Amino acid sequence: MTSPRPCSVIICTHNPRPDYLRRTLDALKTQTLPVEQWEVLLIDNASKERLADKWDLSRHPNARHVREEKLGLTHARLCGIGAAAGDIVVFIDDDNVIDPNYLKQAMSISNDWPMLGAWGGQIVAEFEEAPAKWSEPFLGLLAIREFQRDIWANSKHAFDAMPCGAGMIVRKSICSAYKAKVESDPRRALLGRRGANLASCEDSDLAYTAIDLGYGFGLFQALKLTHLIPKVRVSEDYLIRLIEQMTLSTALLNAIRAEANGNGEIPKTGLARLSEIMTDSRARQIFLARRRGKKAAARLISSLS
Repeated sequence: MTSPRPCSVIICTHNPRPDYLRRTLDALKTQTLPVEQWEVLLIDNASKERLADKWDLSRHPNARHVREEKLGLTHARLCGIGAAAGDIVVFIDDDNVIDPNYLKQAMSISNDWPMLGAWGGQIVAEFEEAPAKWSEPFLGLLAIREFQRDIWANSKHAFDAMPCGAGMIVRKSICSAYKAKVESDPRRALLGRRGANLASCEDSDLAYTAIDLGYGFGLFQALKLTHLIPKVRVSEDYLIRLIEQMTLSTALLNAIRAEANGNGEIPKTGLARLSEIMTDSRARQIFLARRRGKKAAARLISSLS
């Protein structure tokens, strides 16, 4: 029987883009944390071609493939959590390139900040194609996070301190508690992405679980990764679909957690904003996408209650 490792790296992927996944895996080869202190789990989430047949992980002595047939990011993460042997879990997406000291810094923060249950860091975008000027207010939805100082909090309303799913580090005890929550309430699995569906907020649910258990969450400058963003994700169609699905997901998360007036609320529209919606076609599409998301969330919540 092998002894637990301090750190488990979980990479969840579904039909990955090969050049992006290669860069994600190559970044692990340069980590300064001694290799015997961490493991890698590549979770193949129902990919059309089995990743174990195409991707050789043997260069890392503690790496292995795990197949999860049930489609959905939440199911893939739960699979990884169940298979992880580490005391802390590092979630890395298949388009994330972590800096060489990422895992070492993650372990250091784990030791120095025992009051935190989940934390993350700087997420810098590398765009395949430069985004249009109009899209800049919405690029934060693509898990881009840059900040000037470390910040932490023990309130679920401290959104500025909440880590994104990309590169999030979570104590295994909290991951296990989250896994139990999802298994007892399957609605939570709807928060994660499923194929082309852009639902989200499963990472927020995981971070909130740290608060539920009396821990805090935070962001640290020393943790840095590059988020590879393909050109399709800065297209108008994709961003509008993302706004709609994230609005739905946030409303569903708030309902599940019984939080009134959460961050899924759409602000009341003033005259200036109403004028913009009436005269600007893109602004109108974004407004309607948010409204569709809220209505879809209301229907879904009603059907699940």
